[in-house]
Amino acid sequence: MEQQILVGFHAVIARIRQAPDSLKTVYYDLSRRDRRMKEFIEITQQTIGRKVHQADSERLRQLAGHDRHQGVVAFAEPASLARNVAELLDSLGDKNPLLLILDGITDPHNLGACLRVADGAGADAIIVPKDRSAQLNTTVSKVASGAAEIMPFVAVTNLARSMRELQEAGVWLIGTSDDAEKILYEVDLTGPVAIVMGAEGEGMRRLTKETCDELVSIPMFGGVESLNVSVASGVCLYEAVRQRILKAK
Repeated sequence: MEQQILVGFHAVIARIRQAPDSLKTVYYDLSRRDRRMKEFIEITQQTIGRKVHQADSERLRQLAGHDRHQGVVAFAEPASLARNVAELLDSLGDKNPLLLILDGITDPHNLGACLRVADGAGADAIIVPKDRSAQLNTTVSKVASGAAEIMPFVAVTNLARSMRELQEAGVWLIGTSDDAEKILYEVDLTGPVAIVMGAEGEGMRRLTKETCDELVSIPMFGGVESLNVSVASGVCLYEAVRQRILKAK
């Protein structure tokens, strides 16, 4: 993307913390005088100075394309994060990575929610295919509440090949499938791991599934058959977090 539109407090503050130089212009609602807005104005003016401008609510609505902007809209260049698997692996160094791979997630709301939960769990990156997948846009950024601006997001041409590249680097690929023999809580997630999620209903594509090192299911005890992909991603990522915390004690 040549330019990003960042909407809301979370998205703009996250970009200020991550890559302030990428911000071109920040607009804020001149009629808002609450504490949150005052703190926001203070932070942005201290950080990017002359790029901060007042605007009325109608102007902000036009810029954002909707009314759910919280009085804050910004334009920015894409942040300089990892652009491919090789760069991602290089940036991780000796770190014990926790990654999330999404195959066929086309709903931008689901992608935004996955970004948010991945950031909350301390995941190192999200990897998606360039085709048959939602990509970063204004809707994703809004739902992600700032995570889209700080979470490395790698869109790859060939997902299976990229997964094999991760395997060669020592990352264990744990795929999720309703018909897997093992459940999530029976596998070790304390080492270098990538959780692989498929689209609701369809699941992972055949080659993606075959490339995984191991398949697990999330046990379901109620009447519904499956979880929303962002919820399922959260369950898996936080199980990895739980295991890693216990191992570190």
